[in-house]
Amino acid sequence: MLTNSVNNWRRTKYSREVKPEISGEEVTVMGWAHEIRDLGGIIFVLLRDRDGIIQITAPSKKIDKDLFENLRKIRKESVIAVKGIVQNSPKAPGGVEVIPHSLAVLNEYKQPLPLDPTEKVRAEIDTRLDSRFLDLRKPAVNAIFKIKSRMLHSIRLFLEENEFLEINTPKLVASATEGGTELFPITYFEREAFLGQSPQLYKQIMMSAGFDRVYEIAPIFRAEEHDTLRHLNEVISIDIEASYMNHEDVMDILEKLVVQAIKDVRKNCSAQLDVLGHELEIPATPFERIRYEDMIDLVNSEGVSLDYGEDMSRAAEKAMGEIMGGYYFIIDWPSSIKPFYVMPDEKNPEKSFSFDLMYRDLEISSGAMRVHKHDLLVDRIKKQGLNVDSFEKYLASFEYGMPPHAGWGLGAERFNMSLTGVNNIRETVLFPRDRRRLTP
Repeated sequence: MLTNSVNNWRRTKYSREVKPEISGEEVTVMGWAHEIRDLGGIIFVLLRDRDGIIQITAPSKKIDKDLFENLRKIRKESVIAVKGIVQNSPKAPGGVEVIPHSLAVLNEYKQPLPLDPTEKVRAEIDTRLDSRFLDLRKPAVNAIFKIKSRMLHSIRLFLEENEFLEINTPKLVASATEGGTELFPITYFEREAFLGQSPQLYKQIMMSAGFDRVYEIAPIFRAEEHDTLRHLNEVISIDIEASYMNHEDVMDILEKLVVQAIKDVRKNCSAQLDVLGHELEIPATPFERIRYEDMIDLVNSEGVSLDYGEDMSRAAEKAMGEIMGGYYFIIDWPSSIKPFYVMPDEKNPEKSFSFDLMYRDLEISSGAMRVHKHDLLVDRIKKQGLNVDSFEKYLASFEYGMPPHAGWGLGAERFNMSLTGVNNIRETVLFPRDRRRLTP
């Protein structure tokens, strides 16, 4: 039966809910025709929904003749609804099948398909992203985003339980957050504006406003001309800022948050991890802390040239990943290569109270204790060659009692790479944006 509407059809069960315990019950399942096998006297339709696959088994001798013929006409990836009786079947997915008595074809799919959701024919990443709506139907791809959803849910719970308030900061801004040229300019009526690089300045202003602990989970935009497996131009950043804390305090919060998210994903996404073939281990705490100067020695000992005062090269990251494995902090970075708002060490101003959280060879978070004294902040802005006037509104919040504070930003996509085992950041974004891709 081909129909333009769901009419009185309503799903009663997702595939994961159709279990041997409900054998003999009538169910209504809805989804896509994942595969169809016509063996002459019996037709098998694998129906795929959000949660998995359920087998529809149609023996010609047990079902209506017209229904049997209509099942035979179904096209792969058509949207269908089936009513039938659950029956135990050890060879079927999940150990059950549905013997149909009613069928609704809600939409037929155009042939040929631009890619195969069953993955019998593999497609390259660009082909997949061009037809992302189909790519996302694959169980393995779908699993990545269920894990991401669970991770974000867990992080929100953790932060709320630790008395952080969720805030929403502007994404249209008048000036750079951290300086530099990594900005997307836009026309804002009669003047120029930019897409926000980070909520950093606004998070700090909230400390002056007395909010004490804040977090935001939102997109950030970086006009970096990278073309790597680890960079995108639009990503989700998980940011916190907390008053009356230093860098050690927020590092402690970060590692606890990471461990809770991993435990939550392991508990609630075991089926998705199985689909991905990824074994997720719970890391021991505290994470190891490696001083910047010791990191320099370690990578040099592996034959990778890196001088003091340089940021980590890709070769250095790979070397550290091979040495360390798992999660670890790199601390005490030189002040010269950190943003102006990062607090220098009072005893040795060439060093800063800053850290990066690494997962093997991947930086997933960066944070620090912040400068909270107005005059020192102005001095830092000037030393980095930035225009103090561009930060007028931001600096005003430091003149009327800004408490000491610290914070970090955690890349949701990079963290999800560590949770899922994928090695291309594009896999962790529904519709990735990079130098070459602005659609779909």
